[in-house]
Amino acid sequence: MRILGIVLIIAGILMFVFGNISFTTQKKVVDVGPVEINKKEKKTIAWPNYAGGITVLAGAVILLAAGKNKGD
Repeated sequence: MRILGIVLIIAGILMFVFGNISFTTQKKVVDVGPVEINKKEKKTIAWPNYAGGITVLAGAVILLAAGKNKGD
């Protein structure tokens, strides 16, 4: 359970640092014999800052809960 908490905290911090991820996809538009036409599209995945905060908070709660149960 501790590993899950640590992973969530790291993921939340990365969500703060990288507010969005951009990548390019290549799509085949026309393929007629030896002629091929491709189209490149730039796509972006964005998430709000509060999503990173919620992820860090959830990881901290799981980490604290795992620490309290370890003592019993």
